[in-house]
Amino acid sequence: MNERPDPSGAAAAPVFVEDLFLTDVFLIKGRLPNKNKRLSNLLEDYQRTFLPVHDATLVSLRNNEVIRTPSVMVNTGEVILAHELVEVAGDEALRRLAAGSTKTSRIRAFYNGIVQFELAGQIEAGAYESMGAVSRKYFVMQKPVVRGLDLAQSELALLKGLDYAIVRKDRMAYVYDFG
Repeated sequence: MNERPDPSGAAAAPVFVEDLFLTDVFLIKGRLPNKNKRLSNLLEDYQRTFLPVHDATLVSLRNNEVIRTPSVMVNTGEVILAHELVEVAGDEALRRLAAGSTKTSRIRAFYNGIVQFELAGQIEAGAYESMGAVSRKYFVMQKPVVRGLDLAQSELALLKGLDYAIVRKDRMAYVYDFG
């Protein structure tokens, strides 16, 4: 939950946060409207340039400035990492069954943009590579650890302890694969 300030000075109204996006400049929290499938599938299949994020909170990665807005359009090419805080379209039982069925590899992936940071965690072996006829733009990292950002800042602390992250392949500059 997040709180949106009321311009009249009354008590803040709670805002429900479902989705999380990390870009070059902002951590964006909010919710995608009319989401009818898992966020990873939605991102892979999305045909438009901008994702509409409602009840959005944008947190600057450079100076921790916080901007709250009823909606923001996020260019899909800017998304580095995403996470579904509330799985509205997932099947938990199938996800648990699939978790042990693939060979995983431990990696460290570095983003080399405006704000440099590192992601470390477990992925399906070779998931960061394009393979075969089906080319995916994202891979899923289990138990990601984010280094290089100020996670002590309360709004960014949400990046600590994520059980998974949906990572855009072409946004990673360097990958160390320990598998």
